[in-house]
Amino acid sequence: MRLTTAFDGIEAGIIIDEAEAYGGSDDPASHAYRGRTARNASMFEGAGTLYVYRIYGIHWCANIVTGPEGEPSAVLIRGGVPAIGRDAMIQRRGSAGHLSDGPGKVCQALGITGVADGTSVVGGPVRLAAPTKRLPIQIQESPRIGISRGTSRRWRFVARNVDGSSLALT
Repeated sequence: MRLTTAFDGIEAGIIIDEAEAYGGSDDPASHAYRGRTARNASMFEGAGTLYVYRIYGIHWCANIVTGPEGEPSAVLIRGGVPAIGRDAMIQRRGSAGHLSDGPGKVCQALGITGVADGTSVVGGPVRLAAPTKRLPIQIQESPRIGISRGTSRRWRFVARNVDGSSLALT
């Protein structure tokens, strides 16, 4: 899938190559595990809602809500391959290397901040769309990373080329 943004007339986008899923009250690693709060309220909205939060008080992270309204579940966008707006991403990140290979880097490169929290990925400034070109890929699954609870769930997914190498656009 593609994730694109249009902020201040500047378009940027990635092909998502890494994501992690999070459930609700049954998932101890989820922000919704203990119920609805002001911070996680967007996670309780309907599928297609963007849930954006800060991690460590520094980096923005973007999730796409996947469940019906009132039943929180979301997918964290952990990484992607730059597809459009590379110059804008370089300017936002201050570097040409590793533009979007982590959840905080994805948000910085695409210009996603808390302002986008609660918006729709169908009609908002951050859009989720099908790829323009189908790539021959394989999906690898593994336990989620960077968490201390719910670590046994194999809900991290990474898209790779069929030979196992990192996804790259040509």
